[in-house]
Amino acid sequence: DRNIDNKALYDTFSLFGNILSCKVASAQDGKSRGYGFVHYETEEAAKQAIERVNGMLIGDKMVEVQAFLKRNDRDTATSFTNIYCKNLPDDFDEDKLKAMFGGHGTITSSCILEDKGGRKFCFVNYEAAEAAQKAVAELHGKDLRTDAQKEETKEDAEPESYLAYVGRAQTKAERAREFRDKANAGPAKKGCAAGVNLYIKNLDEGENNNTLKELFAPFGSITSCIAMMDEKDKCRGFGFVCFNSPDEATKAVTEMHLKVVKGKPLYVG
Repeated sequence: DRNIDNKALYDTFSLFGNILSCKVASAQDGKSRGYGFVHYETEEAAKQAIERVNGMLIGDKMVEVQAFLKRNDRDTATSFTNIYCKNLPDDFDEDKLKAMFGGHGTITSSCILEDKGGRKFCFVNYEAAEAAQKAVAELHGKDLRTDAQKEETKEDAEPESYLAYVGRAQTKAERAREFRDKANAGPAKKGCAAGVNLYIKNLDEGENNNTLKELFAPFGSITSCIAMMDEKDKCRGFGFVCFNSPDEATKAVTEMHLKVVKGKPLYVG
């Protein structure tokens, strides 16, 4: 939760032992980046904090707490215990969650949420990384649709739009980086040459593909346009616009870079 400050972080984690230092990571504008660091005096206090707080739902955010690792020591591909699942059936509930995920290992915490469109997704945190890996291996790509949902699915629908997605729960920074890479790769395959695909950031959370296209349409022919959205269908603050020619893209950069839209100066480049 970005409203958590240093004091709130300290108050939450001081219950488990003496804290030597505590800090919420913040951007240059002083706003929280959504994560922080707590340094305990003893390893036992740190372990207790991880056991008690990891996987807890605070507000509508599931908190992930883990021991700090230096960047070179991290192996996120295999050491995760928290997984994310989407494309769930409409009648998915706690009993179905336990039946679906419980057979792969001990679950320490879980929650089921809905996005603005009423589509269900969930987070499941296992006690052991091996259990999480097993769940991903066996459940990813499984067809969980009810008979009614199968009838409603269009014949030309992409399988990834209805088959279960089960994978490691990523941090916000990881999701942003992945979406950015996908967006950069996608238009390029359709002939979007270097220097034509523009990266737009500092967008208002109310923006979407259509409103983003409306902002840049005056500068030329747009071949693709995407505003990156989160699970709640709110803009993540960035997107991509691909123009038909370099001249059009240059004009858009000249006119729109640092232009204030909905109270925010845009970065266009």
